[in-house]
Amino acid sequence: MMRSSGPWFDMYLRARDSVVLNFNPFMAFNPDPKAEYNDQLTRATNMTVSAIRFLKTLRAGLLEPEVFHLNPAKSDTNTFKRLIRFVPSSLSWYGAYLVNAYPLDMSQYFRLFNSTRLPKPDCDELFTDDKARHLLVLRRGHFYIFDVLDQNGNIVSASEIQAHLKYILSDNSPVPEFPLAYLTSENRDVWAQLRQELVSSGNEETLRKVDSAAFCLCLDDFPIKDLVHLSHTMLHSDGTNRWFDKSFNLIVAKDGTAAIHFEHSWGDGVAVLRFLNEIFKDSTQSPAITPQSQPATTNSSVSVQKLSFKLNNALKTGITAAKEKFDATMKTLNIDYIQFKRGGKEFLKKQKLSPDAVAQLAFQMAFLRQYGQTVATYESCSTAAFKHGRTETIRPASIFTKQCSEAFVREPSRHSTGELQQMMAMCSKYHGQLTKEAAMGQGFDRHLFALRYLAAARGTTLPELYLDPAYRQINHIILSTSTLSSPAVNMGGFAPVVPDGFGIGYAVHDNWIGCNVASYTGRNAREFLHCVEKALEDMFDALEGKSIKT
Repeated sequence: MMRSSGPWFDMYLRARDSVVLNFNPFMAFNPDPKAEYNDQLTRATNMTVSAIRFLKTLRAGLLEPEVFHLNPAKSDTNTFKRLIRFVPSSLSWYGAYLVNAYPLDMSQYFRLFNSTRLPKPDCDELFTDDKARHLLVLRRGHFYIFDVLDQNGNIVSASEIQAHLKYILSDNSPVPEFPLAYLTSENRDVWAQLRQELVSSGNEETLRKVDSAAFCLCLDDFPIKDLVHLSHTMLHSDGTNRWFDKSFNLIVAKDGTAAIHFEHSWGDGVAVLRFLNEIFKDSTQSPAITPQSQPATTNSSVSVQKLSFKLNNALKTGITAAKEKFDATMKTLNIDYIQFKRGGKEFLKKQKLSPDAVAQLAFQMAFLRQYGQTVATYESCSTAAFKHGRTETIRPASIFTKQCSEAFVREPSRHSTGELQQMMAMCSKYHGQLTKEAAMGQGFDRHLFALRYLAAARGTTLPELYLDPAYRQINHIILSTSTLSSPAVNMGGFAPVVPDGFGIGYAVHDNWIGCNVASYTGRNAREFLHCVEKALEDMFDALEGKSIKT
């Protein structure tokens, strides 16, 4: 029997577009609160050790289950955790249910480590080899591997890992003339063909080492200038120093700025965020080394293997073509960022409004101000409360947001602040309902997706609905949005999903709102953010009983 999420994996793996920009997002870590721990070697060592500690905890089945607490005071307590531990797993769900805590599906987690998406003609494959004990490190487009687990499955000492990373950081070789990593940014069919060429040119074993590595650590040679530079670096960079097919790349810049860039077919933000939170907490609260720690006196030139690939002319041509395509695409991508400092979660909750609803309403108002219309909008919502659950779509654009946006943008003077507040409350209430429905599997998008998949699988005629221009329009997502907030995360980001769209990563913090927007030539991310800011100012004015400035 096919697992219920099979068609969804399939949808990702059948897509032939490059994974870069089209699918892979990033989440950036906050800096280590202790400034001297942000040294590149120190942070890369500590994060690597913390990641391997997480791997070991996960494999030992000791990772605390992901639980969604509707009433944290009752269920997110040590007493509850102690009790639930002794209940057989087939019944533990009921115990959790009684206190309104829903265990979340964790079936994606095993693909976090030792995994890679392999390019194949028509449909890619996910490959995992949990026997492999080595780490893959990329620096200046060169590939290095060394063991991070010994024969008994214990973590190699932190001072040895530090020594090996120091050795890699001291390699002065220039960037290769034909950086292999570009191939992972290609169209999947093109890359599948070139990979076949790599294999038949005698690189099969070397590729296997790349694919089976615990994860890919990317050491960059430059510091991060600002938040926009951070986004470009972590979302795509220059293409030489990432293996975009790896389940995740842990990137550490010269100044210790770190992020996780991940391949999206195997898993969703929830699994990656959990991992990111644990790594941040562990590496900052129980760091394996200090900035004063001395690396082990070990012979890294023996322990660290620098991989070399045999490239024939077809491969060199392929790499050059991939680079040209990559560079041309990146020239068309614009990213901008704002921090709205007037308030956040605390203020909005006092007003009895959903902070997420207000952020989404700001996007609706902004697009209406900039382009004069309401368009298809997507907000992702995890359905991990279900076995093998992935995501459902929240559709934030509604008759309520349209009416409210038109009032604020087109005719604020015609409404009293009381009326504007009332419209916002209505939007908030409806958005809350949509969110609850999506999380509980009551959205319509995955349902229609599944029916369409079944029709295609059975070879029956596609129902007329799917050919309707309205259906096509609602699935041409112009405003693609996703939110996450966590004390470990500085920001997250992703590219638009259509050429004329916006990719909007946002977070409503206690006292401020951050918003990171990507667009291609033809849409103006900076201008859109000005409009988002104006919308937030207007809503905060209305909530404070002030009249809206035109």
